[in-house]
Amino acid sequence: MSAHLILIDALNLIRRVYAVQERPFMKIKQQHCDKLSANTQEQVLFNTQKNCVNAVIKIIKQLEPTHALAVFDSQQPCWRYQIFAGYKKGRKKMPEHLAQKLTAIQDAFMEQGVDSLTSVEDEADDLIATLAVKMALHGQKVTIISTDKGFLPLLSPNIHLYDYFNRRYLDEEYVQQKFAIKSSQLIDFWTLTGDNTNKIAGVSGIGQVNAAKLINQYGSLKAIVNATDLKESLKEKLLQSDEQMALARKLLTLKKDIPLGFNLKDIRLTTPSSSPRINVDIIAINSDSNSL
Repeated sequence: MSAHLILIDALNLIRRVYAVQERPFMKIKQQHCDKLSANTQEQVLFNTQKNCVNAVIKIIKQLEPTHALAVFDSQQPCWRYQIFAGYKKGRKKMPEHLAQKLTAIQDAFMEQGVDSLTSVEDEADDLIATLAVKMALHGQKVTIISTDKGFLPLLSPNIHLYDYFNRRYLDEEYVQQKFAIKSSQLIDFWTLTGDNTNKIAGVSGIGQVNAAKLINQYGSLKAIVNATDLKESLKEKLLQSDEQMALARKLLTLKKDIPLGFNLKDIRLTTPSSSPRINVDIIAINSDSNSL
């Protein structure tokens, strides 16, 4: 029997929903030292949880998966910060009151039959990539629920990316329209241009248009670097950026080989429960077993 696994980029969903719920109160917040009253804050959190659960219900109804998992980032800095201190520098941190609500949201997801997964060492993106690739290698369908462009390099006949907020798939046509290259070339593309969202620098003086032209002409970054017909100025830029490009590629590339300590049957979508289930044990993935 074929499986269809949906992997929910949980914080991508939750933070976007939270921003929508908080928006009507932003003027009040600015007038009160960037704070909301306790009652208003509680209402925003309640509405956030309610709308996140409703989103999960709609996603399940529309996509009809057999398996589902909500994947959460650790609240601790991941390995990328260890090799590059400026990673995501300046990005606004999650409000503490929202961070404290995550366990309740996980419980609410569990009531809909969707378990949660997190890890101390890796980002949710790495966990999602590992799960998606392992499933795809077994010929099973995976749909990642996220607006994060970092998942686009994973696109394949078995791996799909769905933007819940705009109700559309981010597919090869989307990649071609937005970047003018193939999804398989995106890591090379971003290595050249950098990724401003995550504060990863690229090659100075190479923007998206020139990067796309170079990749379409030569096929890959390796071919560009080894080309004998480049202008001397471009050769010099690439030579001077050799170490930065190596760092950027490592930061941009999602892990696909994290050991997983559970079986596919453990994340089968279950029937929503009529009473709350407390999900006190988030699935541990940094174990020795590799059954999935």
